[in-house]
Amino acid sequence: MILVDTSVWIDFLKGTKSRQEIILKKLIEEEEDICITGIILTEILQGVKNDFKYKEIKKFLLALPIFFPKKETYIKAAEIYRKCRKTGITIRSTVDCLIAQIAIENDLILLHKDRDFDKIAEIIGKPELLR
Repeated sequence: MILVDTSVWIDFLKGTKSRQEIILKKLIEEEEDICITGIILTEILQGVKNDFKYKEIKKFLLALPIFFPKKETYIKAAEIYRKCRKTGITIRSTVDCLIAQIAIENDLILLHKDRDFDKIAEIIGKPELLR
């Protein structure tokens, strides 16, 4: 299953062409298994200005599988941040560490457009996790 990050959804919803946006379109067209997290749901919906679009997008997203963190997820996300920091890499967003950990513990592939995820994958030794 592929976890689609907010960065890709933004391109998709705005119609901004990117490699990841093209992949997401294809995944949706082919009815592949895609999912989101609770925090990704929040990030997407808070950016929708139009009330009608908000309702449409919310309905679409709520039909997807949604993964939620457990207590241990937060601890492991902090450990991802700390491990990166020890190597001299500062991850800009705690949310990114949390999303990465949700992907790891649920064996999900993360489709993203965020360089922090690339750094996380490199530092924690999980290049197959992220693309």
